Amino acid sequence: MRFIDSYFYKPNFWQKILSIVLLPISLLYFIVATLRRKIQRYYNFGIPIISIGNLIAGGSGKTPFLQEIAKDYDDIAIISRGYKRKGKNLLIVSIKGVIQASQEMSGDEAYMLALNLPNASVIVCKNRRDGILKAKELGSKCVFLDDGFRFNFKKLNIILIPQLEPYFRFTLPSGIYRENPFYKNPKDLFIKEGVDYKREVIIENPTERMLLVTAIANPNRLDVFLPNNIIGKITLSDHSNFDLTMLKSQYKNYNATSLLVTKKDEVKLSNCEIPLSILVLKININESIKKRIKDYIES
Repeated sequence: MRFIDSYFYKPNFWQKILSIVLLPISLLYFIVATLRRKIQRYYNFGIPIISIGNLIAGGSGKTPFLQEIAKDYDDIAIISRGYKRKGKNLLIVSIKGVIQASQEMSGDEAYMLALNLPNASVIVCKNRRDGILKAKELGSKCVFLDDGFRFNFKKLNIILIPQLEPYFRFTLPSGIYRENPFYKNPKDLFIKEGVDYKREVIIENPTERMLLVTAIANPNRLDVFLPNNIIGKITLSDHSNFDLTMLKSQYKNYNATSLLVTKKDEVKLSNCEIPLSILVLKININESIKKRIKDYIES
C-alpha cells in the first residue's frame, strides 16, 4: 500500500501521530473551506443541474456514477474540470457523442465520458459557470457537473460516501476531507456505496497472467474486484500518463500475458502494443435514487 493511502485509510502509529501534529493546519483549512462556500456568489442558471461530488479528496467513483445516471437523459451536457489535460481554456470534447478533441486535450475522465455517452455533450472548463453557459448555448436541457459540490449554484447535490471511509474525520492534511466532514443538508442526496448503489466489475479479454497497471486515486479499492491470477501491481498517482517504455519493460519482467487496466486508464493507452485486459465497472443504483433525480430534473 502506498504511503498516502495508508496514511489516510490505514495509518500506523507514527502516521497517526503525524495526523495529530498537523491538526492546527487542518483547522485552518476547515475554516477557509467553510468560509469560501458561504461567501461565494449564488447563481441560478434556469436549467436543471445535477452535481456528483464528495467530501473527500481523490476518487470515490464519481465519474462512473455520473455516467450511469446521465445515460438515461437526452440533450444533456456534462461539465468537468478536465484535470491534468493539456490546455486551460474551455474546450468542447464532444457534441451529442461526436468527438471534437483528443484525449490529451480533454483529460482522461472527460474523454471516457464522451466516448461512452452518445446522448451527451461533454465540456471541460475549470470555471464551471462558463461551462454551464456554454452548455445552454449548445441547447442542452440539463447539466451534470462532475465534482461540482463546492460551487454555489442552484442544483441537486449528490454526495457519494465510499464504502471504505477514511480513518480520521479530519480535513486536509490530517485527514483526506476537503470539506466539513460533518456536513449535512436535507436537500442533498447522500449516497452510500454498498447501500444505495453497488459496483459490479467484469473483465474484458482476461488472460492467464495479468499485470495490474492503474493511475486512479486510492487504487486499493480495486482489490476486492481482482481475480487470483494478478501477478503484480503498478500504481501511479491519479491522472498520471503512462510511460510505454516502462510498461513494456515491466510487462517483460513479470512475464505477463496482458496489462489489466480500468476504463479510465484505457483511454490513455490507445497506442499501446501490449495486450490489454479491461476492468469494466457497472454501477447498480437503487431505483428510489434514480426517481429522486428524475423528479428534480422534471420539476
